[in-house]
Amino acid sequence: MIAILGAGKMGEALLSGVLRAGRRPAELLVTTRREERGALLRERYGVEVVTNAEAAKRADTLILSVKPQDMGTLLGELHPHVPAGRLVISMAAGITTGFIEERLPAGLPVVRVMSNTPVHVDEAMSVVSAGSHAAEEHLRVAEELLSPVGRVLRIPESLQDGATALSGSGPAYFYYLVEAMVDAGILLGMPRAAALEMVIQSAVGAAVMLRDSGEHPVLLREAVTSPGGTTIAAIRELERHGVRAAVIEAIEAARNRGRELAEG
Repeated sequence: MIAILGAGKMGEALLSGVLRAGRRPAELLVTTRREERGALLRERYGVEVVTNAEAAKRADTLILSVKPQDMGTLLGELHPHVPAGRLVISMAAGITTGFIEERLPAGLPVVRVMSNTPVHVDEAMSVVSAGSHAAEEHLRVAEELLSPVGRVLRIPESLQDGATALSGSGPAYFYYLVEAMVDAGILLGMPRAAALEMVIQSAVGAAVMLRDSGEHPVLLREAVTSPGGTTIAAIRELERHGVRAAVIEAIEAARNRGRELAEG
């Protein structure tokens, strides 16, 4: 039995993906803060909605999908009810496995996960890290749950804050770039809808080539950059405005902010 505690947008996306992957609604429990939210999930997916305490007692795997600021309260609710041997998977940004281990019964295996919003279209990037009591079998369980909704990569927990900044927040950076490119198209006289379609398809095509070709992004970019052509003129302007440095500094700032949030 799997329980998703705090089935908000990310929790629901994971729930939906797990069901599409072949698990039956009877194998899943969900908890929500609001009764109407629980009723919606029950109607939409046919899953049982329970309290946090009941989920802790009944489920073999507990997926904690609450906001980071709510994690301490949730763990306090769970502590009296979690039997030995349960697997705890945390999807809360910035919350360490040590934080969770200290607030639950001793010896429970904890796996930390960071995913991102393309989980809604089964194209998520998820990274997993083992806590001090988690073994290979526990990492495999986490990977099996996450693989139906995208790709999964194991990393040391020391890199989780960086992964949050790079791939957890990553989709927002691409949306920001798309927004800027669409605005450029409008400036050049194109209708917004046409500009958006061109940019989206260019982004999708470039991403697929990058994923499937195995080529380094520098080589793929150079293949588009003819001597004295239009692309190199654009690249020169990006470099002149320090776009590369800005991206690096922005992702570093996101990492640092994640650490601040985790410290409270």
